[in-house]
Amino acid sequence: MSPVSAAGEHLSDGLILVVEDDPLILEFLCEILQEEGFAVEPQVSADAASQYLEQHAPEVRLLLTDITMPGKLNGADLANQFGDRWPDKPIMIMSGFETPKSSGVKHPVSFIKKPWAVGQLLDCVQSALHSNRIP
Repeated sequence: MSPVSAAGEHLSDGLILVVEDDPLILEFLCEILQEEGFAVEPQVSADAASQYLEQHAPEVRLLLTDITMPGKLNGADLANQFGDRWPDKPIMIMSGFETPKSSGVKHPVSFIKKPWAVGQLLDCVQSALHSNRIP
């Protein structure tokens, strides 16, 4: 998958970096967001997302990550790294097992518990995008 936007209205908001190790959930998330007009960048691990951010952080408007993932970094580690380096950018976390607090996330985040309904997901994304906006 490549960054795609179905509509132009959200392009000024930049990319949503979507990090999920389950390929079916990742594809579903990206399809939902693209149908709403968001540009997305899918990554299958926190490690891959961290590398992506080294080159593309300015374009990323929102980090949307699962917590539990294989690899050196998990989603909580990625959220902490992202929040440390780009404190003005919002973070949204999803998990069926942990919470941001139980996993050690130290930054303010929007959280949605899995399984979620599409409407809940979109509401949480909109809320996250508007939570950390710098005027």
